[in-house]
Order: sequence, then structure tokens, then C-alpha cells
Amino acid sequence: MATGYNVVDVQAAKSLKITVCNIPDYGTDAVAQYVFALLLAMCHRVEMHSRSVFEGEWSNSTDFCYWKSPLVELAGKTMGIVGLGRIGKRTGEIANAFGMKVIAYARHPDLDLVNESFGYVTLDELYEQSDVISLHVPLVENTHGMIDNVAISKMKAGVILINTSRGPLIVEADLVAALRSGKVKSAALDVVSVEPIEKGSVLLDAPNLIITPHIAWAPQEARARLLNIAANNLKAFLEGAPTNVVNQ
Repeated sequence: MATGYNVVDVQAAKSLKITVCNIPDYGTDAVAQYVFALLLAMCHRVEMHSRSVFEGEWSNSTDFCYWKSPLVELAGKTMGIVGLGRIGKRTGEIANAFGMKVIAYARHPDLDLVNESFGYVTLDELYEQSDVISLHVPLVENTHGMIDNVAISKMKAGVILINTSRGPLIVEADLVAALRSGKVKSAALDVVSVEPIEKGSVLLDAPNLIITPHIAWAPQEARARLLNIAANNLKAFLEGAPTNVVNQ
């Protein structure tokens, strides 16, 4: 009932002749949209400013406006997308619409996508050049803990980091240290290494960090698509022609 299937031992299932199917593409638009919900929240702190108005701060102001945190314009910034599957591509399209330059790292680059506002780079180049980094890779052996002290050290000072993929992509203690030092300006996580988040998680004491409870996938429209694809997977299996099989 998801796109990712790292919770299933697909090789063991294959050896037992159990067909494993996933649910691709149901949440592409929802998750890409949520990346920008998180990014815009970090750039403008809309809820914090609204709350200050309701608490009387604007009424008591001596001027017609104020801001409680630096405001960030996205046009002209560079977004680095790690993993260019369906969601990564959609995220890049939205970034371009905001006037951002997009660079991406992918194992299998599609060179037909390259244009003046989009290009492929190495992972190190992505770290070095990006103002914003968004993670869109599956959780596999070589991506587990990929965002650690070494990776962060290669990033621009003041980078913004977003993870709507899988929590264990990030070494959380290393991210917290980078947030405290200012190396990472701010971060937004819709996923963490243990879900639900543990009460003693080091993330809960981090500055400039947004955490949401794994909801990027969850608009009603996306959940309806998920159920329809799951039903179609089952129907196809019963008819002897399974679709979306991940352990053939």
C-alpha cells in the first residue's frame, strides 16, 4: 500500500513464490506540492507571522509592517534534487515555475530533460551548488545515512534541506549539529528514522527545524488513487497478469 517497499523482504517473498506489488505514481503531485509547502514555510514563516498578528503584535506596532524572521525569495536560487523519479521530476518542474534553477543527481540520467534551467550534476556538485536540497531517493543500502557529516560539510553554508522520502536517509544527530552551527540554515522533515517519532529524539531539540507526521502522501485525492491502484493490482493478479511487480 505504498510506493516504497523497503519494509518487505522481496527476495524472501520471491523464493516463496509470493508476488509483491507496489503502488507507484499515486502521490506524485501530492508529495511534490508538499515539498513546496515545507519550503515556503521556511522562507516566509507564515504561521508564525499570522500568530503574532492574532496575539496583538501588529495592532501594537508603530509601523505598517514588520517581520520576525528573514524572508527568502526563491527566484534565482538553485534547487538540488537527489533522485529524479516521478516525484523528483515534478518537484523540479515546480521549482522551475518559481524561477529556480534545478540541478539533479540520478543514477540513470535522462538527457532529453536537460535545458537551460535544468541539468544533471554529480552528487558532490549538487551539494556544493544547491541553495535548497530535496531528497527523493528510495531507502536502500547505499542511501542509508547518505546525509551525514561528510555530505553536509560539502554543502553551501546556509543550505535548506527537505526530506519527504525516508527518514533513515539522514543521520539525524549530524543534521541537528549542522542546524545548531548554522551550516544548515533550516530543514523540514516529513519523515524520521523511527515513526512515530520517539519522545527522546534528538530532532525535537533542534533549532530551525520543521517536522510533520509523514503526511506528504495523504491528500484525499492521492489516497483515492492509492486504493484504486491497489484494487487494480489485486484484480490483475487474480487474472494471471500481475502489474507493478517489484520482485520478478
